[in-house]
Amino acid sequence: MGVRLMVVDDHRLLAEALASALKLRGHRVLAAAAPTSGAAELVVSRAPEVCLFGTASPAAPGVFDPITRIGQERPQVAVVVLGPVPSPRGIAAAFAAGAAGYVRHDERIEGVERAMLKARAGESAIAPQLLRGAFAELLNPAAQPDDEGRRLLRMLTPREAEVLVRVAEGEGTRLIAAGMDIAPSTARTHVQRVLMKLGVGSRLEAAALAARTGLLERAAANGGAPKGPYAPEGTQRGTQGDTPGGTRQGPHVPGQRG
Repeated sequence: MGVRLMVVDDHRLLAEALASALKLRGHRVLAAAAPTSGAAELVVSRAPEVCLFGTASPAAPGVFDPITRIGQERPQVAVVVLGPVPSPRGIAAAFAAGAAGYVRHDERIEGVERAMLKARAGESAIAPQLLRGAFAELLNPAAQPDDEGRRLLRMLTPREAEVLVRVAEGEGTRLIAAGMDIAPSTARTHVQRVLMKLGVGSRLEAAALAARTGLLERAAANGGAPKGPYAPEGTQRGTQGDTPGGTRQGPHVPGQRG
């Protein structure tokens, strides 16, 4: 018997393509929608048997909050996460939020269908090799004396690290400027430099990368202004401007000294 389901993904085209494929296989798709942040409202109103929840950033902070709400308000709905090959943290976050399964987004449609049926039956739906790999990494983490988060943090100035923490907390340009007591144009310049140094195209991507690599934790642990290898000895974090001791400066213009 077909499954009564919903498909949500941050990319509407992917959600609609998967929904169409599942309809052809005899399943009843109640909705195909984007983004995933609205999944809880749809599930609560439509009450499917299964919700397929697609995400490209399973380790990003708060990405599985809708699953937690679904579990609270519609505990009978089984949620199966569709995502990339995740870090152990990503898999753990999905199941901790209440997901019934995790399927790689490059899985064949037959694999997605099997996961849906298992989840509807109350079973955990995750490939054994994916689970084994996650637990192996959690139990035997590789020694990384100079890991990716540390490497990325070295690329940022103390002020840029503080900006990254604020970006990850969802602050906009004006809020960043007010919190750091700098001009909005200066805050905007800092944000653009952070994106450029991290090699990402948006604030959301920067936050996801920071969470995935541990960069965010390192920056936050240092108050957004790393010491030791990340900042020159004697550098003081001021509340005004970007110079040691807190001396106020105007907006920075690339190529201009001052």
